[in-house]
Amino acid sequence: MALLAAAPAEARTERDRAQVRAFRAENPCPATGRTRGACPGWHVDHVIALCAGGADRPSNMQWITREDHRFKTLVDVRECRKARTKEAP
Repeated sequence: MALLAAAPAEARTERDRAQVRAFRAENPCPATGRTRGACPGWHVDHVIALCAGGADRPSNMQWITREDHRFKTLVDVRECRKARTKEAP
């Protein structure tokens, strides 16, 4: 996934693939209707970013378009950096 390769280190938190599979089992791909395989133009996103304390659970996941995911990731990482900067002594 090019987005993760280009994202800052803060966005590269290890995800649990089993949780993504569980999400997909209950929420088929919007493009294909399938629960496995490629989902062209769509990504699984954490509603509350992992870097912001969001859970790596299906209840915190949603389908989001590739373009919207790229933008949301940039915003999430920026907000997480701000929060960490405020916490630092």
